[in-house]
Amino acid sequence: MRGKLTFGLLVGLLSGCQAIPSMQTPRKATVARSTAIISPNPQVRACLADLGSKSAGFTPLPDQYYGAGCSTVGTVKLSVLKSDRAELALAGLGPVTCPLADSLAGWARYGVDRAAQQILGSPLVRIETMGSYSCRNIAGSPRRSAHATGNAIDVSGFVLADGRRITIAGNWADKSPQVQRFFVAIRQSACKRFGTVLTPAYNAAHHDHLHLEMSGRSYCK
Repeated sequence: MRGKLTFGLLVGLLSGCQAIPSMQTPRKATVARSTAIISPNPQVRACLADLGSKSAGFTPLPDQYYGAGCSTVGTVKLSVLKSDRAELALAGLGPVTCPLADSLAGWARYGVDRAAQQILGSPLVRIETMGSYSCRNIAGSPRRSAHATGNAIDVSGFVLADGRRITIAGNWADKSPQVQRFFVAIRQSACKRFGTVLTPAYNAAHHDHLHLEMSGRSYCK
């Protein structure tokens, strides 16, 4: 699968539809290749269907276990999200768990894009990130980060249709009342959708990004 995975195609895949195997390709091998991508886990399958219904472009990824507490299980590669009227590009994003991708799709459309239109006067066209999966610990801690399982995204900035680029590093302390209102709005929206949201107000390690993660229970700093 490449590019946008349409809802209709996704439903077909999830319902077990297979291409008719050739005489040279045993049916068993075809099924094995399919289930390596489309997870048999009912929760993951339901999440993929929901993500597809949001018109997101994505590719389901095979489960990978790297050892030492690092893995990418039930993840997707997001290529594009959908706003009210257009597609939203993504930059710098690696594998993310399906629930995280699903929450990001909702936040991007209903939180960020609408705040950009209503407060900054221009729609969103791209979300810039500093990545997702990374086999590492929480800074200053022996515990693995949510990034070690693709369950966190670090968002660094936003590009608007009028060409403006609003970044966490460069604009978080911006004196513009509109920019400040924009950040307040997208933070509040994020705190409703993700389990943990960390901003530059949390500590110096987050001075240049918003950490969005599914684990946690409405921990918003």
